[in-house]
Amino acid sequence: MADTVTFLVDPLPTDASPQFLESSFREVEPGAGALAVNDLAPHRGDGVFETLAIIDGHPQEVEPHLARLVNSARLCELPEPNLDQWRLIITRAAERVPAQGEFALKLALSRGIEPGPKPTGWVHVTPGVDFTAARQRGIRVVTLDRGVAHGVGERAPWLLLGAKTLSYAGNMAALREAKRRGADDAIYISSDGYVLEGPTSSVIVRMGDRFVTPPPAAGILHGTTQRSVFAHLEAIGRTAEYRDLTVDDLRAADAAWLVSSVRMAAPIVELDGATVPLDAETTAALNAYLLSPRD
Repeated sequence: MADTVTFLVDPLPTDASPQFLESSFREVEPGAGALAVNDLAPHRGDGVFETLAIIDGHPQEVEPHLARLVNSARLCELPEPNLDQWRLIITRAAERVPAQGEFALKLALSRGIEPGPKPTGWVHVTPGVDFTAARQRGIRVVTLDRGVAHGVGERAPWLLLGAKTLSYAGNMAALREAKRRGADDAIYISSDGYVLEGPTSSVIVRMGDRFVTPPPAAGILHGTTQRSVFAHLEAIGRTAEYRDLTVDDLRAADAAWLVSSVRMAAPIVELDGATVPLDAETTAALNAYLLSPRD
């Protein structure tokens, strides 16, 4: 068993024979030089990725993550991923880490060596960060103007706002700006005042007995964890809906969370310096669900 596992992947076409699956990837030493300098992933951020949790040996929400990988590849005009190949790699990676604890698995698909288009790929598994404090005591959040209007994703699909691309420099800059302002995280706001998403998370608010998140049409990445939470809420008889949220709606919410595949549900306890109510009971229930085996 190892705490950190890395596989270098030779992505197969969708019609590849199953006999080639096991030989299509190989384990390399974590941190070893494995990607070419002229690979379009580090060179231009030209690729897509997914991050999922492995909890007590169980890879969480594999199929939703792979479905989003396919969608991201389509939006970026990358070759369609062979899902049987990626399922096998995820399984093999999960087998290589301890059966207890939380781990983060990142899989990436690049356009490949310049000029392409033969893709390259990799999977990297690392121990999960201890998010106990964020899950239980909450996080401080600031709003940041994303600089685009609400709905720009539909008007300008070339911005790839609905794809999970490797071009995450702007998202990381937003997190650094949040920390400069004394916060833990950020929520993007459109230039016309609508709530979008966090740099690495989805926004869910409770308004009375309704749980609300912005619709994907607003120009955001459709979160796998948010969808899982909504399916769970509906299964237990709660009301969950997609609708536009203004900044004023966010500030008036009875409770709010940033949700993501590894941190799970982090309640927002402060927004732009103002206190947000902490719904401890719902937060505990959501995280109990998210930390349970989910397929």
